[in-house]
Amino acid sequence: MQKEFQHGKYEEEINVRDFIQTNYTPYTGDAAFLAKPTARTNQMMEKVNALLKAESEKGGVLDVDTERVSSLLSYPAGYSDRENELIVGLQTDEPLKRGVNPFGGIRMARQACEAYGYKLSDLIETEFKYKTTHNDGVFHVYTDEMRAARHAGLITGLPDAYGRGRIIGDYRRVALYGVDKLIEKKEKDRKLYGLSLIHI
Repeated sequence: MQKEFQHGKYEEEINVRDFIQTNYTPYTGDAAFLAKPTARTNQMMEKVNALLKAESEKGGVLDVDTERVSSLLSYPAGYSDRENELIVGLQTDEPLKRGVNPFGGIRMARQACEAYGYKLSDLIETEFKYKTTHNDGVFHVYTDEMRAARHAGLITGLPDAYGRGRIIGDYRRVALYGVDKLIEKKEKDRKLYGLSLIHI
């Protein structure tokens, strides 16, 4: 059975927040419907909590792999407790070991390592002399005016310092409005605001 949505401002303008606020039903009950943790879960949590305590005592980072660039294929499978885990998939080969992802910017990756007493490997430093990171690519397309405005602090939030090194898409808008409508709206915005913004 298809749900009938309530009418709202979201039908007249691109407004995902209004769609959600107009159509969601809050849950006002308590947690009585939740099952209690199993003995296996409690056993796992004891190990995880011990690791979190060790991480905290070490200043916030338990370990960093500074020799490999993190990717889907960089590490063999890692486990906290292989025999008892039902949901698996650590980011690296050991619990709470941090991976390094310099694609968001080599300087940011270097500083993050140094902040916790680690040094990024010479191999990664050398490799990334010849790679264009996300930050580098974005910064290369800035005009002189954009760089000056950024340097003066007139504009902030530009996508040249995203540590994750990826463009974050707003897929909720696509699901609600479709790509064609979003492109049409952007083109209208550009006609309406584009020239005035260029000459500010």
